[in-house]
Amino acid sequence: MKSNQRREFLKKSLLGLSGAALIPGSLKAAINVNIEQAEIPVLPSRILGSTGIKTPLISMGTGPANNPNFIKSAYYAGVKLFFSATYYGEGNNEKLVGEGLKGLPRDSFVIGTAAPPDGMDTRTGNLTTPLDVNAYIQKAEVSLDRFGLDYVDIFLFPYAGKRDVMLNESLLKALQELKKKGKTKFLGIATHSNIEEALRAAADSKIYDVVMPAYNYKVKNKEAMNEALLYASKAGVGIVAMKTTAGAFSDKTRTSPLNSDAALKWVLQNESITSIVSGMSSLEELQKNIAMIKNLKMSDQELKDLNLTELNTEPGLYCYQCRKCVPQCRYNLEIPTVMRSYMYAYGYRDMGHAQHTLMEADLPVNSCKSCENCSVKCSAGFNVKEKIMDISRLKDVPREFLIS
Repeated sequence: MKSNQRREFLKKSLLGLSGAALIPGSLKAAINVNIEQAEIPVLPSRILGSTGIKTPLISMGTGPANNPNFIKSAYYAGVKLFFSATYYGEGNNEKLVGEGLKGLPRDSFVIGTAAPPDGMDTRTGNLTTPLDVNAYIQKAEVSLDRFGLDYVDIFLFPYAGKRDVMLNESLLKALQELKKKGKTKFLGIATHSNIEEALRAAADSKIYDVVMPAYNYKVKNKEAMNEALLYASKAGVGIVAMKTTAGAFSDKTRTSPLNSDAALKWVLQNESITSIVSGMSSLEELQKNIAMIKNLKMSDQELKDLNLTELNTEPGLYCYQCRKCVPQCRYNLEIPTVMRSYMYAYGYRDMGHAQHTLMEADLPVNSCKSCENCSVKCSAGFNVKEKIMDISRLKDVPREFLIS
């Protein structure tokens, strides 16, 4: 590649989204230099359990990304660990990530993806039919084809939470076969609910290497959660935290943003956490997160902001996924899943993932309209009927309008 072509490639990769002002200093210095000569910053890192992977404190959740150049920008900013899923953009996100990292040294980045097996109730984490080992292996191999890779580093079983499901003989056979065939180096789970049970089951299994739990300053029963995190960490399980900003905003109009630096630093104070997976969609977010991990000491203002948020009477957007609401509902609606959809839509502005999650809830037509008074008393203080009727409109939006 000629030098002028390399310069143009670097500019498109790093500046095509938001401009040079948003690029970290070391990357700005690399502009007009051959891409092979660009110095990749070494960011503050921790070791991911017994995997031995040394990863920066910030990792990338690629769901909101819509440009492969942004994936490459994150790589050149020092991000090493990238997470996708088969259900992000109906598989298109895996293609996008693969395109963004194409041509880079394979041992210089780490890719994780998640795929639920057929017959899994993603709302409850239960297997509704016996798991087909071969079908699940084939599903994972389709992901590899979309990435354009021979293997992924971490393959996650998502929506985990039930010990008996995580230790299901057929599931473990399929996962271990993927590892044996060289399709993945490490195995893990992602969990939104029953997190303490999931962490302990992962540690006891001696099979799961990584856990991606929802964890943030709003989590209930912090002491019990932290004990479970420590239990898993001591067993060699690497922990990458998600949902770390608790919805990012306190309201659907996004007029009350949370102090994201304070929220993320709070998570990283826990040394059982190796890294935070952050769904980033702009170079501005990328730069902000990288600056944050370089100084984890919380300022007086950041501590104050978190305390004020905890005392805020507004329920915010984060659902605890405690599932206490479901038996209270006259129609047993899958409220926790709907609340996650609401958060994805209004907190993260990830409408594709919001609609995908909403469809998993399988809401009946005209949900809540027949109930004059809602019988549900939400642990988080949500007006459940109002939120369901609001977000249920998303079901009717054509899918092609929401995914790239």
